Amino acid sequence: MTQLPFPLPILPSVLGTSAPQNAVTIRWLGTAGFEISAADTILLIDPYISRASFADCLLHPLESDLFEITRRTPRADAIFVGHTHFDHALDVPMIAKRTGAKVFGGTSAMNLCRGSLIAESKLINVERETGQAPYETDIGPFHIRFAPSAHSRFALGRVPFPGEIMDCDHVPMRTEKYRCGSVFRIEITVFGKTIVHLGSAELVERASPPNNIDLLLLCVAGWQSSERFPERVARALNPANVLLSHWDNFFKPLDQPAVMLPAMGVQKLCDRITSIATSSRVGAVPIFGEVTL
Repeated sequence: MTQLPFPLPILPSVLGTSAPQNAVTIRWLGTAGFEISAADTILLIDPYISRASFADCLLHPLESDLFEITRRTPRADAIFVGHTHFDHALDVPMIAKRTGAKVFGGTSAMNLCRGSLIAESKLINVERETGQAPYETDIGPFHIRFAPSAHSRFALGRVPFPGEIMDCDHVPMRTEKYRCGSVFRIEITVFGKTIVHLGSAELVERASPPNNIDLLLLCVAGWQSSERFPERVARALNPANVLLSHWDNFFKPLDQPAVMLPAMGVQKLCDRITSIATSSRVGAVPIFGEVTL
């Protein structure tokens, strides 16, 4: 198994005790992507498999890597899109086509999939009007809630590529066409366990989180641009376990060892979380590494 780059601590592979039939497996797909499986149901969150090079992101329209998608994500019942930057949403239409999975996300995610000719029956828009309760649904043994969230302002104090994806008539698109769209915190309960995916390093406290979070899937990229982010996460969510994500250089192919993005400051992040949430375990796994609840 690929080793983690220093100084990331490794999260234990078994995080709880469950009967085999109630086991929940969480596999990191790199960047902010995860596969969560239980009772023969598979959910994908922000799966980004193609890993376009930095040069391609600058110079060319981005295309999904069919070989890697078929190899890495052969099955899915549902795909959840936390926001629609390319490193979260590029591969969603292709994976949906290959697996027949339904896609849950905001208006930008729906438009992206329509531009790739995904059937309307497979598209579920989870956006809600101001004041409405967040969208909730059940898939197999899972209950899912899409709470409003926000993107970190790491691009000179701004969200990179803000706005909605509106025109997808010219797929494939260039990097800057993958607008952020609406941002969601994805909350999942299954077999009495709670998993929360925070796909950008920002937190909306007014969107009340669930209690007793067993595992927080926490995006690290840009965390230093969000004021007191570790302390706010620790106080608002107080998770038993934190699995760090989006720390890896996502311009590198998946078959190469993970390399940390510059200036992540992950040890400081870990220390600041555990200084408040003193019983939390914080760590990472290699790409395609798994933990079990």
